[in-house]
Amino acid sequence: MTLRYNALLIAGLSVLTCKTWAVVDVNMEDRVDVSLKGQAEISCIYTLMEPAKMIVWFTKSPGRDQSRRRIYYYDNQSEIIDEGSEYAGRINFTHSHEPQNARGSALLIIDNVQLSDQKEYMCTVHDVSTDSGEGHTRLQIFNSPSLPVIEGIHMGISVTAEEPSKVAHCKVDDGYPRPNITWYKDRFPLQQSDNEVKISESETTKANGLFTVESDLYIKAQRTDKDAFFYCEVKYFVPGGVRMTESKEINIIVHYPTTEVTMYVNPPDRHIKEGDTVEIRCEGNGNPQPVFTFTHKGEELSADNEMLLLENVERSDSGTFVCQSYDFDAGIDTEDSINITVHYLDQIVVTPEETVLNQGEDLALTCNALSSLPTLTAWYKDGTRLVERHVLELHNASYATAGLYKCEVTVPSLPELQQQKSVQISVQGKPKIIEEIAVGPVNKADRSFNLTCYAEGYPFPTITWTLSDQRTGLPVPVPEAENQKTDTGILSMISVRAMSELTAKCSAANELGTEDVSRKIEAFAHVTTTTTQATSTKGTGLTVPPKQSRTGGGSGVVIAVIIICLLLIAILGSVLYFLYKKGKLPCGRSGKQDFTKEKASKDDIVMEMKSGKSEEAVLLQGVNGDKKSPTE
Repeated sequence: MTLRYNALLIAGLSVLTCKTWAVVDVNMEDRVDVSLKGQAEISCIYTLMEPAKMIVWFTKSPGRDQSRRRIYYYDNQSEIIDEGSEYAGRINFTHSHEPQNARGSALLIIDNVQLSDQKEYMCTVHDVSTDSGEGHTRLQIFNSPSLPVIEGIHMGISVTAEEPSKVAHCKVDDGYPRPNITWYKDRFPLQQSDNEVKISESETTKANGLFTVESDLYIKAQRTDKDAFFYCEVKYFVPGGVRMTESKEINIIVHYPTTEVTMYVNPPDRHIKEGDTVEIRCEGNGNPQPVFTFTHKGEELSADNEMLLLENVERSDSGTFVCQSYDFDAGIDTEDSINITVHYLDQIVVTPEETVLNQGEDLALTCNALSSLPTLTAWYKDGTRLVERHVLELHNASYATAGLYKCEVTVPSLPELQQQKSVQISVQGKPKIIEEIAVGPVNKADRSFNLTCYAEGYPFPTITWTLSDQRTGLPVPVPEAENQKTDTGILSMISVRAMSELTAKCSAANELGTEDVSRKIEAFAHVTTTTTQATSTKGTGLTVPPKQSRTGGGSGVVIAVIIICLLLIAILGSVLYFLYKKGKLPCGRSGKQDFTKEKASKDDIVMEMKSGKSEEAVLLQGVNGDKKSPTE
């Protein structure tokens, strides 16, 4: 019995061993990854000395239905793609065999991969006998999702809320397999927590099989979250790995109570002067800002909540300003204060004002202006700075002392504060003519020229002009004078047309005395010759034009007559000489006239005109340069 059992066991093992040796060895990858719409290549490697007699491809869908479905058949005589299959038109097949390596390769290619292609694929290889081998692989489809879109909550969240508040929403579309969303705060990932952080996710499978994932973030806000930034990160699978995409960063609005307020002047660090516009601002450390109330000297002021605008401020606006706030939600009352000073510079007071001095007297002028800041005082006259102090001392007054003095008070630390005031100082005395009669520009004959006379004195003198003819001594009408008052005297001017020699007299008089000065003015006549510039006779103080020749016209006539006479004499000499050569003119040797000398020319006639005299001298030179008598 025992022997029979052992024999049967040995026979069974022999049969099993032979069967195992006869199975074809087939190798396939566990999984093949491919992107949606891409091309999948599923390889099937087998070991045989000869090419496979038959290769058949099957698919098996996931789920309860584990039945196989043939999609492709191949042997050395035919190739069959099952009709009606979803792979129709998308399948290609290649086959090769390497006898030296006893290895064959079958490659199934699927184009335009769809999500429905994600199945298990089986490759069955048969040899020339009835032996066969089979391999299995799984096709995994991938699709990269869209970029994540994050949206913050526009309404602020309060730190006093008891439960976590929603702060942001993140969404990603068209991913496969399902993408994952992770929330971050300042580069740190947020984990679900009952008290502090809550994350709510939802997943939607679209009609095309792709996933849409949405996530909401809830946090229990803290004051420091006002400066934090939040974003979501999406992780998704791709063939051969995992990728990550981040959304943009957002800030959230956090509401927290005001526990402290601060007041400041805008712009800060500057002096305020009367007439300025001042902004006083109050700022709390809470969000949103509470309602502020401004008071000054116990009086409530009208303000635009956090800003108090003071226009055209005065010195009375100086003092302490108080800002108060009350947070109704937290029940917290806070306040702060600030002190401002409005600087000023009053009008200048000069003592004494408009003073009349006697010659030789002394005077002290005092200039003062009340100011809230240190000042600088300076005195000026005619644009020249005299002294830099409040008091200006004038000694031994003279006419040069008289004039307009200006006092200027400035605030060095606030240059916009500046005041000026002028005072007139007069020095009384009889008139004194400082600028004697002066003759203005002299042009051609019959043209007018100006006479000016300047006299100092106080009370201001009256200037009177008189004109008289030097030859006859008779008065000449005086044109209307133009008078101009200066700080110390009177400047008078008349316009004169001198057709004869004149005497001009300027008289300056006031109640203390009189002074006059006179000058002689020579006339000038119609001439075409160029006149020289007027010269001043220092001894008499007269400025006159040059004296013109009185016989200039008569001299021209005399010269013309002389030239004509010389021409006639030359002609007569030529006739006599011709007659002499022809023998027509009998003459003795002793009485013979010599006409062989050269004729006189224009260059042999010299005329001299003496300006300012009535005589003319004409010198005629003979042929030989000798003087001729009138009979000759």
